[in-house]
Amino acid sequence: MAQLLHLGLTGGIGCGKSTVAGMLIEVGATLIDADAISKQLTAPGGLALPAIARQFGAEFITAEGALDRQRMRALAYQDSLARKRLEAIIHPMVGQHIESQVQQAQRAGATCIVFDIPLLVESARWRKTLHRVLVVDCLAEQQCERVMARSALSRTEVENIIKAQASRSQRLAAADLVIFNGQISLAQLRLEVRQVASGLGLSCG
Repeated sequence: MAQLLHLGLTGGIGCGKSTVAGMLIEVGATLIDADAISKQLTAPGGLALPAIARQFGAEFITAEGALDRQRMRALAYQDSLARKRLEAIIHPMVGQHIESQVQQAQRAGATCIVFDIPLLVESARWRKTLHRVLVVDCLAEQQCERVMARSALSRTEVENIIKAQASRSQRLAAADLVIFNGQISLAQLRLEVRQVASGLGLSCG
């Protein structure tokens, strides 16, 4: 039986990581999305909300019962300690959900699990559990343009998010594989993803 490959996938905001994740699914990978799990935990009724309310106050929970992301984002990017306090609540819960999904994938006969982890480089715990790390890369200006085009965030807000993440050089230093998603078409990006996938033993037929 072939070894189950654990592939870490990361990239800065706006680099196209989610697009690449979708393309890897197309060629047979099983995706575990840490960001989606985090959003589930902080959606109405999410398991992380009671601890967040205790730690930060009820004003960080919306009338609908979800995390007030805008308020929390403003606090977290001004106060690195607040961000660490939030991560101390969220990350262990995300880890538990990921382990459960890994076990499900193993039982289903998966050959490659892609761990889509935005903060893979920032969190030392992940690297030792992965066989390879794939970084989706692009220039900072491209990141800003893409995020501003798809969201209501200002350039300053996007730049603050980029600054709070691992630097481009830190991500590239952690990479075993790199896809540069600059000014290329989706067709070109898909071709690059399939070339990487083929090298990992995934079917690209």
